[in-house]
Amino acid sequence: MNNLTKFVESVKGNALFALEFLGIMVAIFLIAFIAEKMILKRIGSKEKILNTRKIAVVGMFSAIAGVLMSVEVPLPGVIPEFYKFEIGDLPGIICGFAYGPIAGVLVEMFKVLIKVLIFRPTSTAFVGELANFVIGCSLVLPATIVYWCKKTKKGAIAACITGGLCMCIVGSLLNGLYLLPTFVRMFFGGDLEALISVGSATNPLIKNIPTFVVFAALPMNLLKSVAVGILAMLLYKPLRPFLKESSPFKKRKKEAEIKEKESAEEDKKE
Repeated sequence: MNNLTKFVESVKGNALFALEFLGIMVAIFLIAFIAEKMILKRIGSKEKILNTRKIAVVGMFSAIAGVLMSVEVPLPGVIPEFYKFEIGDLPGIICGFAYGPIAGVLVEMFKVLIKVLIFRPTSTAFVGELANFVIGCSLVLPATIVYWCKKTKKGAIAACITGGLCMCIVGSLLNGLYLLPTFVRMFFGGDLEALISVGSATNPLIKNIPTFVVFAALPMNLLKSVAVGILAMLLYKPLRPFLKESSPFKKRKKEAEIKEKESAEEDKKE
């Protein structure tokens, strides 16, 4: 059975959860779309949200993200092994910095699909994939919005910090209120103690869902957000000449320079 067949079978077997996943995805895209439209309106740009170049770069970065997402590293003895460390959100935040919130969210979405369809089928009935997408977007989307509002080095630092904080908050709430209870219902037959025993075997401080979040989900999201933020700061500047060719901010700057030059020439003639 190939990955596509397994994907279809997983969707059929978990139709309700797949629909919930789709609804959350649509809501995040709407937030990204509205945010990007408002930013473009503020800077007076009529740039298309997606053009041929952007779509090509999004596709390339999504493939890289899918590979990075598939390279998962457990942290045995520290965090329960079903929480694994990976830096698949890095291409999303870099692409978001370059092309806006929609591009960043698209990378996050395609990353999950590429991982499931090409590299590794879902082993958690989409619970893990939903967590990865939503928590990844909670890093990429706020960081991208903040950076696009202030495109400076300080703005980039503020963006990474904001994204990291949002990732930790959203990840904690999502795990505590939705993902862990869903995980218990789908894989432990509703037996919460069975899940807690898995966590306490790694960390004795884990005694219930809140402590599971505090001592497992939160540290992992904090570690990921710090790693992705640092790597994004290091890699974005070298990649910017390639990525920024069609930036609306660059076009706006050029237009302002042309107008200023024309105004200066008119003043000289007078």
